[in-house]
Amino acid sequence: MYLQTFKKRLDLNLKFSDHFPTDYDYVVYTDGACSGNPGPGGIGILIINKEGEVYENSKAYENATNNQMELESAIQALKSLPSGVRVLLRTDSEYISKAFSQGWLLNWIKNNWRSSSRKAVKNKELWQQLLGEVQKRDVSVEWIKGHDKDMFNKEADRLARLAIKNLNIK
Repeated sequence: MYLQTFKKRLDLNLKFSDHFPTDYDYVVYTDGACSGNPGPGGIGILIINKEGEVYENSKAYENATNNQMELESAIQALKSLPSGVRVLLRTDSEYISKAFSQGWLLNWIKNNWRSSSRKAVKNKELWQQLLGEVQKRDVSVEWIKGHDKDMFNKEADRLARLAIKNLNIK
C-alpha cells in the first residue's frame, strides 16, 4: 500500500489541474531542515495526487546536516509512491535541483563519485538511494524559491521544523 505512513490532509484538497501540470500523476514537495548544521534534523513532505488529495509526512533525526535532510526528504517521498508513475518533485534545495539540471549527478557517477575538484562526493550513500528511487519512476525535478509564496513549500518547511521541535520536546 502506497502512502501508508502518510496522513491525509482534509484541509488542503484542491482541483489538481488548477494548480499543477496535468501530465504528472503526483506533485511532491520536499524540505529538510536542521537546528544547527550538523544538529537535530527533520524532513517535511507533501504529496498531491491527480484527485487533488494532499498527503503529508514528517520525521525527525537526532543528528544530520541540512543537505542530508534535503536528500532524505526526497528519498522518503519517492519511496512512498508506486514504480512507473510520473512525478514532479519540487524542492527549494539547489543541491538537489542542480545535481539533476546541471548534470552534477551524472558527472559524479562518471567520475567514480568524485566531484570536479576530485574530492569524494559528500552524502554518496544518500545520492545513490535517491538515484535508485528516481530510476523506478519518471521524475522531473523543479527548483522553487524557498520561504516564498508557494504554500506547499511553506507547509513542507513547517512540517520539517515541527519534527525537529517535537524531537527536542521528548
